Amino acid sequence: MSRGARLLRLARPYTLLFVTNILTTFGASVLDGATFVLLIPFLRTLFGEQAIPTAGGPSVERLLHAVAGPFLAVGSPQAALRNVVIVLVGALVLKNVLSYVASLTSVAIQEGVVRDLRVHLFEHLQTLPITFFQQTRGGQVLARVISDTDQTKTAVSAALASLLQNASLMLVYVAILLSLSWRLTLIALVSAPLLALLVRPVVGRVRRRSRELAEERGELTSLVSEMVASIKLVRAYVAEGFESERFQRLVERNRMGTLRAQRFALATSPMSEVFAGVVVVVIFSVGTQLALGGASAVRPEALIAFVAVALRLMSPVKSVANYPTIMAGALAAADRVFDVLDLPSGEDDAPNARPAGFVERIEYRDVSFAYDGQDAVLAGIDLEVRRGQVVAIVGPSGAGKTTLVDLLPRFYEPTGGLILMDSVPITAFGRKSLRRLMGIVAQETILLNDTVLANIAYGRRDFSMAAVEAAARAANAHEFVTALPRGYETLLGERGTRLSGGERQRIAIARALLRDPPILILDEATSALDTEAERLVQEAVDRLMAHRTAFVIAHRLATVRHADLIVVLASGRIVERGTHDSLFAAGGLYRRFYDLQFQV
Repeated sequence: MSRGARLLRLARPYTLLFVTNILTTFGASVLDGATFVLLIPFLRTLFGEQAIPTAGGPSVERLLHAVAGPFLAVGSPQAALRNVVIVLVGALVLKNVLSYVASLTSVAIQEGVVRDLRVHLFEHLQTLPITFFQQTRGGQVLARVISDTDQTKTAVSAALASLLQNASLMLVYVAILLSLSWRLTLIALVSAPLLALLVRPVVGRVRRRSRELAEERGELTSLVSEMVASIKLVRAYVAEGFESERFQRLVERNRMGTLRAQRFALATSPMSEVFAGVVVVVIFSVGTQLALGGASAVRPEALIAFVAVALRLMSPVKSVANYPTIMAGALAAADRVFDVLDLPSGEDDAPNARPAGFVERIEYRDVSFAYDGQDAVLAGIDLEVRRGQVVAIVGPSGAGKTTLVDLLPRFYEPTGGLILMDSVPITAFGRKSLRRLMGIVAQETILLNDTVLANIAYGRRDFSMAAVEAAARAANAHEFVTALPRGYETLLGERGTRLSGGERQRIAIARALLRDPPILILDEATSALDTEAERLVQEAVDRLMAHRTAFVIAHRLATVRHADLIVVLASGRIVERGTHDSLFAAGGLYRRFYDLQFQV
């Protein structure tokens, strides 16, 4: 199915609005044409003739006689002219009422389609593998969700407000022209395919240029997003000029791309207008000959009405001729949206997936992992953790510590081996039920630009204020939270910038405590903190780990001395395991790390 057809299928839930739009658009088109037909009785009345002859004349006049003949064909010319004006104004008012309803339904449909597309895209993004977000710039993702989806509505509005309305107008106008003079109408109809052939070569170029332009807009969004997120780095390294030059280059590239795209997109309008103007001149010349000829094939008032309708026909013809160009730009944006929607989900569960449960132990059996065919990050990992144990994972940077624990909630899938929970492979469980068993506190705490309450209760609706406060107290957070301007209702700002690093960590710990999971994953939770902050966070961590199974990644070995099991990773393999005392006595890699940290 083509991208255009997929896009228009999104309008299916709005069938009733679509039907209303068609009916009101066609009604408005008929009334628009009727206002021009009324020129004939108006001109006849001005020339002192009967407004509508009782017999003969073009078929459109005969139809007008059948509908409004008695009202328009009254005795005095003044009364006839008055009645013609009344009908003309009435038709004009009703036509604009119907046009307003048609425009309103068109907007309702296109905005509904954009909303649905955005929601669909947003929900699909949440199912994509984490590697997608590691390989795609954040600005490009934002551009697809915000600007690209917004531009796709042009396709819907072009199909409804533009194509449908103008096609209806053309149908009505052509019917009127045929009734006035089939010879002159034939000239107009023969020229229509020529206009389509004239515009066609432009369309492909517009779509290609529009796709390039959308990519450049995504790069602009990415650069601005990165600058905002790293403003301290920019100022610390006095890099304002460097960032400005980068931005200027991108903006200039965007400007040139826009000019290239518009150079072709804007060409269709003057091309179609000049072409339509030439056709009207030809019609006027031939029509004059017919009106002045001996046979009088066309009456003068009918010729004037014909030319007026033909001139009016120029606008919808021009719009329809521009339709492929407009669609090309919209479909370029739709391409970028559907490129993401067509990516396979990384969160699909097995058809017979069951709820996860944890009673006895977690096992890693000969587990290995590599990112997209690169060198192995983990190899031959064998590890058994019993319920209630605290397992510390230590090792040099790049040893695979974070990857090891990321496999447990299935953020990634092992490329070899199995991870089991109570002797059942975790792939047999639904991902959501598996992750509900776990609380994760990372070194980089993620906080929302929302209240303290919303951040602690993130993802939960079944909580009480008392439970939130209890979690905050256990995390050593209640005291500083109540000192904030609005307590638990205080907005924390982007990424929680109103709080210190230790305070952010304690909010994250309170979040995990409120969830009350049986399994904890703590990834460098106390690193990069001063002594007092580390003490408060460590106290909170100790409460959090009580009676739970915990995987603790630690850089500071003092925080894991009392772990039930310490696993030492190096180059993706477990090189040592045991308690602090046994590893210290063994004099291996763990002992070297320990001596380096505590040497006097």
